[in-house]
Amino acid sequence: MSKQTDEELQTQPLENEEENTELSEAEAEAEAVENEFDLLQEELISLKDKYARVHADFDNIKKRLEREKYTAVEYSNEKFAKDMIPVMDALQMAMISTASEAGPEELLEKLKEGIDLTIKQFTTSLEKHGITMVSHDEPFDPNIHNAIQSIDSEDVESGQIVQTFQSGYKYKNRPLREAMVIVAN
Repeated sequence: MSKQTDEELQTQPLENEEENTELSEAEAEAEAVENEFDLLQEELISLKDKYARVHADFDNIKKRLEREKYTAVEYSNEKFAKDMIPVMDALQMAMISTASEAGPEELLEKLKEGIDLTIKQFTTSLEKHGITMVSHDEPFDPNIHNAIQSIDSEDVESGQIVQTFQSGYKYKNRPLREAMVIVAN
Protein backbone atom coordinates (compact mmCIF):
# COMPACT_ATOMS: atom_id res chain seq x y z
CA MET A 1 0.00 0.00 0.00
CA SER A 2 1.12 3.36 -0.68
CA LYS A 3 1.23 5.88 1.94
CA GLN A 4 -0.83 8.93 1.40
CA THR A 5 0.73 12.05 2.43
CA ASP A 6 -0.92 14.37 4.87
CA GLU A 7 -1.49 16.81 2.11
CA GLU A 8 -3.33 14.30 -0.03
CA LEU A 9 -5.43 13.26 2.89
CA GLN A 10 -6.41 16.83 3.57
CA THR A 11 -7.36 17.55 -0.04
CA GLN A 12 -9.44 14.41 -0.41
CA PRO A 13 -12.12 15.46 2.15
CA LEU A 14 -12.31 18.85 0.49
CA GLU A 15 -13.14 17.23 -2.83
CA ASN A 16 -15.78 15.06 -1.12
CA GLU A 17 -17.22 18.15 0.57
CA GLU A 18 -17.40 19.95 -2.79
CA GLU A 19 -19.18 16.98 -4.33
CA ASN A 20 -21.54 16.80 -1.34
CA THR A 21 -22.17 20.55 -1.56
CA GLU A 22 -22.88 20.30 -5.29
CA LEU A 23 -25.22 17.37 -4.66
CA SER A 24 -27.02 19.13 -1.82
CA GLU A 25 -27.39 22.30 -3.93
CA ALA A 26 -28.79 20.26 -6.82
CA GLU A 27 -31.09 18.41 -4.43
CA ALA A 28 -32.22 21.70 -2.91
CA GLU A 29 -32.85 23.16 -6.36
CA ALA A 30 -34.76 20.02 -7.41
CA GLU A 31 -36.80 20.18 -4.21
CA ALA A 32 -37.53 23.89 -4.79
CA VAL A 33 -38.67 23.15 -8.37
CA GLU A 34 -40.83 20.29 -7.09
CA ASN A 35 -42.37 22.53 -4.42
CA GLU A 36 -43.08 25.21 -7.00
CA PHE A 37 -44.61 22.56 -9.29
CA ASP A 38 -46.83 21.34 -6.44
CA LEU A 39 -47.90 24.91 -5.68
CA LEU A 40 -48.70 25.53 -9.34
CA GLN A 41 -50.72 22.30 -9.51
CA GLU A 42 -52.70 23.30 -6.43
CA GLU A 43 -53.31 26.76 -7.92
CA LEU A 44 -54.44 25.16 -11.21
CA ILE A 45 -56.88 22.89 -9.37
CA SER A 46 -58.16 25.88 -7.39
CA LEU A 47 -58.61 27.96 -10.55
CA LYS A 48 -60.41 25.10 -12.33
CA ASP A 49 -62.76 24.81 -9.36
CA LYS A 50 -63.41 28.57 -9.35
CA TYR A 51 -64.04 28.48 -13.10
CA ALA A 52 -66.52 25.60 -12.73
CA ARG A 53 -68.37 27.46 -9.96
CA VAL A 54 -68.50 30.74 -11.89
CA HIS A 55 -69.67 28.90 -15.01
CA ALA A 56 -72.40 27.14 -13.02
CA ASP A 57 -73.46 30.45 -11.44
CA PHE A 58 -73.60 32.05 -14.88
CA ASP A 59 -75.76 29.20 -16.22
CA ASN A 60 -78.10 29.50 -13.23
CA ILE A 61 -78.44 33.27 -13.70
CA LYS A 62 -79.05 32.79 -17.42
CA LYS A 63 -81.80 30.24 -16.75
CA ARG A 64 -83.40 32.44 -14.09
CA LEU A 65 -83.40 35.45 -16.43
CA GLU A 66 -85.00 33.34 -19.18
CA ARG A 67 -87.76 32.24 -16.77
CA GLU A 68 -88.29 35.84 -15.64
CA LYS A 69 -88.44 37.01 -19.27
CA TYR A 70 -91.08 34.41 -20.17
CA THR A 71 -93.06 35.29 -17.05
CA ALA A 72 -92.87 39.00 -17.87
CA VAL A 73 -94.05 38.39 -21.43
CA GLU A 74 -96.81 36.06 -20.28
CA TYR A 75 -98.16 38.56 -17.75
CA SER A 76 -97.31 41.74 -19.64
CA ASN A 77 -100.98 42.63 -20.19
CA GLU A 78 -101.95 42.19 -16.53
CA LYS A 79 -102.05 45.93 -15.76
CA PHE A 80 -104.06 46.60 -18.90
CA ALA A 81 -106.51 43.84 -18.02
CA LYS A 82 -106.93 45.21 -14.48
CA ASP A 83 -107.75 48.63 -15.95
CA MET A 84 -110.38 47.11 -18.25
CA ILE A 85 -112.29 45.42 -15.41
CA PRO A 86 -114.01 48.67 -14.26
CA VAL A 87 -115.07 49.32 -17.85
CA MET A 88 -116.63 45.86 -17.95
CA ASP A 89 -118.35 46.58 -14.63
CA ALA A 90 -119.83 49.78 -16.08
CA LEU A 91 -121.15 47.91 -19.13
CA GLN A 92 -122.70 45.24 -16.91
CA MET A 93 -124.37 47.93 -14.80
CA ALA A 94 -125.81 49.39 -18.01
CA MET A 95 -127.32 46.02 -18.87
CA ILE A 96 -128.75 45.65 -15.36
CA SER A 97 -130.29 49.12 -15.57
CA THR A 98 -132.33 48.06 -18.63
CA ALA A 99 -134.31 45.76 -16.35
CA SER A 100 -135.59 48.70 -14.28
CA GLU A 101 -139.18 49.74 -14.47
CA ALA A 102 -138.40 53.31 -15.53
CA GLY A 103 -140.16 54.86 -18.46
CA PRO A 104 -138.65 54.57 -21.94
CA GLU A 105 -137.45 58.18 -22.08
CA GLU A 106 -135.88 58.03 -18.61
CA LEU A 107 -134.28 54.66 -19.41
CA LEU A 108 -132.88 55.96 -22.71
CA GLU A 109 -131.41 59.02 -20.98
CA LYS A 110 -129.76 56.86 -18.27
CA LEU A 111 -128.34 54.50 -20.90
CA LYS A 112 -126.92 57.39 -22.92
CA GLU A 113 -125.32 58.84 -19.77
CA GLY A 114 -123.93 55.42 -18.77
CA ILE A 115 -122.52 54.78 -22.23
CA ASP A 116 -120.91 58.24 -22.30
CA LEU A 117 -119.27 57.65 -18.89
CA THR A 118 -118.13 54.18 -19.99
CA ILE A 119 -116.54 55.57 -23.16
CA LYS A 120 -114.70 58.20 -21.10
CA GLN A 121 -113.53 55.53 -18.63
CA PHE A 122 -112.44 53.27 -21.48
CA THR A 123 -110.59 56.11 -23.26
CA THR A 124 -108.80 57.04 -20.02
CA SER A 125 -107.72 53.42 -19.49
CA LEU A 126 -106.43 53.15 -23.06
CA GLU A 127 -104.51 56.43 -22.80
CA LYS A 128 -102.98 55.26 -19.52
CA HIS A 129 -101.42 52.41 -21.52
CA GLY A 130 -100.23 54.53 -24.45
CA ILE A 131 -103.18 53.89 -26.77
CA THR A 132 -104.57 57.10 -28.23
CA MET A 133 -107.20 57.90 -30.80
CA VAL A 134 -106.03 59.52 -34.02
CA SER A 135 -107.22 63.10 -33.78
CA HIS A 136 -109.91 64.19 -36.23
CA ASP A 137 -108.21 67.59 -36.48
CA GLU A 138 -104.89 66.21 -37.74
CA PRO A 139 -103.98 66.87 -41.37
CA PHE A 140 -104.20 63.87 -43.66
CA ASP A 141 -101.28 61.50 -43.13
CA PRO A 142 -101.22 58.27 -45.17
CA ASN A 143 -99.39 56.53 -42.32
CA ILE A 144 -102.35 56.88 -39.97
CA HIS A 145 -105.25 57.67 -42.32
CA ASN A 146 -106.88 55.57 -45.01
CA ALA A 147 -108.74 57.68 -47.56
CA ILE A 148 -111.77 55.61 -48.52
CA GLN A 149 -113.39 58.35 -50.59
CA SER A 150 -112.71 61.80 -51.94
CA ILE A 151 -115.35 64.46 -52.50
CA ASP A 152 -115.48 67.99 -53.81
CA SER A 153 -115.73 70.51 -50.99
CA GLU A 154 -115.69 74.28 -51.01
CA ASP A 155 -115.29 74.48 -47.20
CA VAL A 156 -112.12 72.39 -46.92
CA GLU A 157 -108.84 72.60 -48.87
CA SER A 158 -107.88 69.80 -51.24
CA GLY A 159 -106.21 66.86 -49.46
CA GLN A 160 -107.73 67.74 -46.07
CA ILE A 161 -110.04 65.49 -44.08
CA VAL A 162 -113.73 66.24 -44.58
CA GLN A 163 -115.20 63.46 -42.45
CA THR A 164 -113.99 60.54 -40.33
CA PHE A 165 -115.82 57.32 -41.13
CA GLN A 166 -114.01 55.15 -38.53
CA SER A 167 -111.60 56.30 -35.81
CA GLY A 168 -108.00 55.19 -35.89
CA TYR A 169 -105.78 54.33 -32.93
CA LYS A 170 -102.06 54.53 -32.19
CA TYR A 171 -99.98 52.70 -29.64
CA LYS A 172 -97.43 55.32 -28.68
CA ASN A 173 -96.35 56.39 -32.20
CA ARG A 174 -97.17 53.17 -34.02
CA PRO A 175 -100.57 52.90 -35.75
CA LEU A 176 -102.81 50.11 -34.45
CA ARG A 177 -105.60 50.85 -36.89
CA GLU A 178 -105.73 53.51 -39.58
CA ALA A 179 -108.56 56.00 -39.44
CA MET A 180 -110.94 55.66 -42.38
CA VAL A 181 -111.55 59.16 -43.70
CA ILE A 182 -113.12 61.08 -46.54
CA VAL A 183 -110.82 63.71 -48.03
CA ALA A 184 -111.52 66.79 -50.12
CA ASN A 185 -110.54 67.00 -53.79
